[in-house]
Amino acid sequence: MAISSSSKLLNLSFRRYGCSMARFSPSLRGGLSSHRTPANCISLPGIKQCRWFASYPPHEVIGMPSLSPTMEAGSIASWNINEGGSFAAGDVLCEIETDKATVSFEAQDDGVIARILAQAGPDEIKCGVPILITVEDEEHAGAFKDYVVDTAASSSSSVPSSPEPDAAASPPLEAPVEVPSPAVVPPDQTAVSGGGATAATLEGGKVVASPLAWTVAKEKGLDLSSIAIVGTGPDGRIVADDVREYIPMAATGATAPAGAAATAAGSPTPLSPTVSESYTDVPQSDAMIAAANLLSYSKQTIPHYYLTVDVTLDALISLRDSLNAALGEKAPQISLNDLLIKAAACAMKSCPSANASWMGDSVRMYDNVDVNVVMGNGDSLYSPVLHNVGSRGLKSISEELSMNLKNIEEGTVQGDNFAAVGTVTFMNLGPYGVKSCAPIIRAPQAVALALGAAENRIVPKEDGEGDDIYETKVLLTATLSCDHRVVDGAVGAQYLSAFKAAIETPEMLLL
Repeated sequence: MAISSSSKLLNLSFRRYGCSMARFSPSLRGGLSSHRTPANCISLPGIKQCRWFASYPPHEVIGMPSLSPTMEAGSIASWNINEGGSFAAGDVLCEIETDKATVSFEAQDDGVIARILAQAGPDEIKCGVPILITVEDEEHAGAFKDYVVDTAASSSSSVPSSPEPDAAASPPLEAPVEVPSPAVVPPDQTAVSGGGATAATLEGGKVVASPLAWTVAKEKGLDLSSIAIVGTGPDGRIVADDVREYIPMAATGATAPAGAAATAAGSPTPLSPTVSESYTDVPQSDAMIAAANLLSYSKQTIPHYYLTVDVTLDALISLRDSLNAALGEKAPQISLNDLLIKAAACAMKSCPSANASWMGDSVRMYDNVDVNVVMGNGDSLYSPVLHNVGSRGLKSISEELSMNLKNIEEGTVQGDNFAAVGTVTFMNLGPYGVKSCAPIIRAPQAVALALGAAENRIVPKEDGEGDDIYETKVLLTATLSCDHRVVDGAVGAQYLSAFKAAIETPEMLLL
C-alpha cells in the first residue's frame, strides 16, 4: 500500500524523535492512506494530533513545534503562507518567537495549508497546541473552512466524539492575570512601587510572560502580577532571566525610608552569610535591596545617553585655597568637592530644563536644585540629599556633607534626607583614581553627573609662542548621563557648558 506525502511528513517527525511509524498500531498506518476512523491519537512536540475521520479528507493537525531543547512555549510573529497556499519542503511556514530568538518553522514536505488555527500575535502558545492543518491536495483545503480545534480539550469541535487525548500531553493555555494599569511614580519615592503593574502588560491589563518565567517566579515566591518587573523579551515580554535577575523590594515605595530609619536605630540583626562549597551568599539590608531595585528599574526604563567634557580646575583650586586661608586653620575647611557640588547646582540655574522629571505625559520642572550626593561604599553606600543647594553658601554645604559622612562612618544614619530623592545626582569618583564614569540615572531624575580624578595634564597654551607652547594644568573629566525623554543633546551640552564655565570662572558661583 502506498504511503501519502502526509504520511512521509509524519514519519519524518517520528524519526526526529527517535521512533518510526512501524512502532504504532496498524490502524494508524492505515489511517494515513485508507482514511480509517478513528486513528490513534499521537502527541509529539510539534505534532499535536493526527486524526482522520470519514467526514474529512486526509489531513494533519500540526501543533506548536519545540524548536529548542528548553522551549516550552512560543508566539507566532507572522505567517509566511496564507490559508490555501501551497508549500514545498524547506519553505518557511511561519516565524516563531521564543524566549531567546525568532526562529523559522520550515516544512518537511510538500503540502497545502488548509486552516490556520492560531493567528500571529503576542499571545504565547504552549508546545504541542494545534496551530495549523495541512492537506496533500489543494482541492481538499476548502473542507476545513469551519474546522475548529478546542485547545482546552485538544479535540475538534466539529469532529465526532472520540477518545480524549492525554491531558498531560496537551495542557491548557494559562489564563492571563488581570493587573491594574501602571501609575507614574512620584518624585519623592525612593523605589518603584511593588504593588503596581508590570511593564510587560497589554492594553487589557494582561501580564505577558513566558511559561518558564512563571515557573521561575513561582519557585522564587514572586507574583508577576504584583511586582514592577520590566520584560526584556520580544515586545517587552517577561522572560525567565528577567525573573532570575529581579531583586525583590521590601514593600512599596514607603519602605525605603522605614528601612533607613531601622538602620539608624541599629535594631536589625545582620543575617549570616550562606556558605557553600564554591560560593557565599551575602544577605543585603532592606535599604540596599530597595536601592538596587530602583537602579535596575531606572536602567531598563530610562533611555540613557552620555556627554563628556574636560574641565580645568586651576581657578577653582585657587579659590579654595583663598577661602580656607580666610577661614583659618582651626575652622572647618572648604573642600574641592564642596565647590564642585555648588558648581553643579549653579549650572542648573543656567540650564533649568535639566532640573526636571519625566511624568509619563508631561515634564515637571523644579524650582529648587536638590542634589543627591553619593557617599560611602559597599553596605555603607548612601546618597543623602542636599536641599536647595543653588541658594546655599559653601560653608553650609560643607557642614552638612561633613555631618552626613560622620553619621555614615558611625552607623548612625538618620533623617529623611538619607531616603529622599532630589532633582540631580552627584558622584565624585576622583578619590578612587577613576578617570571617568557613566552613572545610572536615578528615577525620576533626568540627569546624573559623575566626576573623575583630578590630574595634571600637559595642554597647549592659548597664547604660546616659539618653543614655549605647552603648559601643565589640573583637569578632570565630567560625564553627564541624560534621560533623552527630558534632556536632548542640545540641553545636555548647554548644562555641561554652564558647569565648565562655573568651574573655570568660579566668580560665577557668587551670582
